[in-house]
Order: sequence, then structure tokens, then C-alpha cells
Amino acid sequence: MPSIIKVEDVWKIYNLGEVKVPALQGININIKKGEFVTLLGKSGSGKSTAMNIIGLLDLATKGNVYLEDKNIRSFKEDELALIRGKKIGFIFQSFNLIPSLTALENVMLPMMFQGIEEEDMKKIAKEKLDMVEMSHRLTHRPNSLSGGERQRVAIARSLVNDPELVLADEPTGNLDSKTGRVVMGLLQELNKKHKKTVLVITHDLNLAKYSKRKIYLKDGKVVNKL
Repeated sequence: MPSIIKVEDVWKIYNLGEVKVPALQGININIKKGEFVTLLGKSGSGKSTAMNIIGLLDLATKGNVYLEDKNIRSFKEDELALIRGKKIGFIFQSFNLIPSLTALENVMLPMMFQGIEEEDMKKIAKEKLDMVEMSHRLTHRPNSLSGGERQRVAIARSLVNDPELVLADEPTGNLDSKTGRVVMGLLQELNKKHKKTVLVITHDLNLAKYSKRKIYLKDGKVVNKL
């Protein structure tokens, strides 16, 4: 299978005054279309920095990142933002829902930057909420939803632009174990049934069993790939 994201000899170095802190030290990661991969690491391992690089939210200090074999350095910042919005869906531990918006409005939000008509946005958002069994909560705001329901809304939101890659950052971190298993089951379904490439970033070894491949980070380096 062709690659969706390829990271080659990537370094990320932060300048803290006179001190240089290397968060990533020459990592190589290749994620192919249709894979379900877990990126594992303890706090301070560099996994959040790696996620930001893979998700095109940040640029490497050194090295290259390829999206579908195109070096992202060839894109202008506004082009990269559009590509990121179309190609990558994000699921966050803290859900990142806007409290003043309903579930439907939260899911519609990413489409507002893609030039889609409002009626089409509503239709697509409803379809995605139905996919995660949240069609009965369209008009509810986040503060009236449980943690599991909020994460379902976040998953629906990540899918509205039909992304190639879904990045899930600690997707069960704020959920009880039972609800966490349901959410991971949804991610498996996205991968198997809907053919989405899924990358889960986590410190939780229990989540690794859901994926076909595991990548371990330690001290900003890839130390094992299984």
C-alpha cells in the first residue's frame, strides 16, 4: 500500500533561551494507507511533538515530512492549512468542542473552511453523527452530554471532510474503561469498514491491542516498531 504520511530523519529542537532541547531526534515513521497504528510513549517521550509533525500542525526543525509522497515544505502556509483540513481528522483527549454550539454545529464547524453550502454541511454532519449513534442528540450542547457522547461527537467532527488519516490523541484519556472500549471499537470500525487510516497516540499500552502495528518512542527516538 502507498504511504499516507512518511517522516524521514525528523528532528524538532526547541530553543529555550540559550538551551536547545531536542524533542525529536531523527525519527523515521512510515504510515501506509489503510493502516491502524499506535504511537506509544511515556510523558516526555516526544509523542505529542511527533503527532503535531505528522498532523501538519508543526514543522520539523530538520528532516522531511511527506504527505502522499509530496514534501510538505513545497506548500505555502495557507495551502497546508487547506490540505490539513481536508486530509486529516483530529480527535483530542479533551474533545475540544465549543460549549456554546450544539452537537450538530460542532460537527459542521470544520466544513465552514472548505466552502461547502450550509444545507450540505447539515446533511453531512447528520450522517456522521448517525454513524456514531448520536443522531438523537443533535441539538444538545457539550455540557449536557456525557464524556463518551462528547467523544462520539468529536469523532463525527473528525470525519466530515472525509479525511484520509484520523489522528486520535489519547482518545480514551477522559473516559471510563467501558466507554473507552466503545470509542476504540468505533475507531476500529472506521479503519475496517470505512477504510480510514487511523493513528492513535497514547501512553496506554492497553490501547495498543486495537492496532495492527505499534511504534514506540523514548527520549525523542523511535526505539521499537512492531
